[in-house]
Amino acid sequence: MEIISHLADGLWLSVQPVNLLMIIIGVTVGLFIGAMPGLGSVNGVAILLPITFLVPPASAIIFLAAIYYGAMYGGAISSITLGIPGASTAVATTFDGRPLALQGRARLALVIAAIASFAGGTVSVVLFTGFAPLLASVALSFGPPEIFALMLLAFATFVGLGSDDIPKTIFSICVGLVLAAVGYDEISGAPRLVFFGIPGFLHGVNFLVLAIGVYGIGEMIWTIDSTRGKISSTEADMTIKGTVEDARECVQRGWKGMTIGSLLGFFVGILPAAGATPGALMAYGVAKMLSRNPKAFGHGHPNGVSAPESANNSASTGSMLPMLTLGIPGSPTTAILLGGMVIWGLTPGPRLFIDQPAFVWGLIGSFYVSNFFALVVNLAFIPLFIWMLRMPFTILAPMIFVLSVVGGYAATTDMHDVWLMLGFGLGAFILRKLDYPLAPAVLAIVLGPLAEQSLRQSLLMSQGEMSIFFTRPLSLIFLICGAALFCTPFVIAWRRRERSAVATEIAE
Repeated sequence: MEIISHLADGLWLSVQPVNLLMIIIGVTVGLFIGAMPGLGSVNGVAILLPITFLVPPASAIIFLAAIYYGAMYGGAISSITLGIPGASTAVATTFDGRPLALQGRARLALVIAAIASFAGGTVSVVLFTGFAPLLASVALSFGPPEIFALMLLAFATFVGLGSDDIPKTIFSICVGLVLAAVGYDEISGAPRLVFFGIPGFLHGVNFLVLAIGVYGIGEMIWTIDSTRGKISSTEADMTIKGTVEDARECVQRGWKGMTIGSLLGFFVGILPAAGATPGALMAYGVAKMLSRNPKAFGHGHPNGVSAPESANNSASTGSMLPMLTLGIPGSPTTAILLGGMVIWGLTPGPRLFIDQPAFVWGLIGSFYVSNFFALVVNLAFIPLFIWMLRMPFTILAPMIFVLSVVGGYAATTDMHDVWLMLGFGLGAFILRKLDYPLAPAVLAIVLGPLAEQSLRQSLLMSQGEMSIFFTRPLSLIFLICGAALFCTPFVIAWRRRERSAVATEIAE
């Protein structure tokens, strides 16, 4: 009953005029951002974060969370109509959404994506409401050793679940940790890693500058380089009668994919560093595996659209759970939200539910409202977004560049950070060309200071003894899980070599 009371208060707060306006604007802007190739939830939240300083913190994060929601919906639009995902979270939607569009059924694909997104968002916010207070109460027993072990688990999650190329993932994490250490040492006050003696590095690397550089400038350059003007649009005639018929077909033929995506996406989203992209891809694979006709996938199967779309929306909500309760972002977008909360003077973690209950439950309440408005706005404005997709990227790219530069300068009002942001953008593009993952570096620059602080506090508590991490039960559990995740790719690689060797012997 206490949860229901808190949720009712949160819903009331979220429908206050200012917050409701933030939700409507946020989901609409998010839909546009998600639909545009080269943008996405990470880019939109990073670029628009500076303008949230004009409103109270609660309204600011409700606005950014609404953008996140809207972008999850909007990513399917360009995936279906252009065959180019608006963001990595909509990659799996392209597999069957684009074939449906080429068959002249773009409207069906778009309606399936909208309804599946709503289903995934609804299931996830219900699960979020039930799990968040429980996880927060458990997290109250966390001390510095447990927090440091949890940070190591987050980094190990990247290595174990993030990529087959372990050295590149570890390199990306190390780059983020190095950038997180730039500036003054928080204990001794001595400057460290001040590259070439440039005074601008004394205040450290601003997270917002890094985020806009990587996901604003870098993604823009990547899109220009990868598309090279080869974008062709597919029309979709939207009518009320046709939309209702497609919605009925969506429920009849896509319910299994929605169920799989909604449940699987939420629990994948909870994993630190996992996020919506792996959740959508996993949901697509599971839906195909459990299908009676798996060969139809890739040729326009409704479950091939409903599974990834419900999963990426469900995972986006799930990734909020570790951010609020443990202070660990579950995705690159929530890492930016975490950075914004710190800027606003809020400390994510278990104490947040006790110290700022109105803020937390207002945010949770806004999830319900945002999910509803995202569905309504998506269905109503699909024709408009399709028209917008005809805008040449040669016009869109300068707009992204100007917004990025203005947003980067507004964060610190320092030209050093503007040049640094441009450098991060170019560096991010080069790393992507070399197939290095960027998400580990972005999360490492957020988790790095937390990990360093908790490590130092733990060693002060134990007078320099490392045994403190192994004598505390929760800390030991996290370390064991982290070691298992870290070793998983090596075990898988070893088993592949063994099977290959056996197959070679049999062939001979």
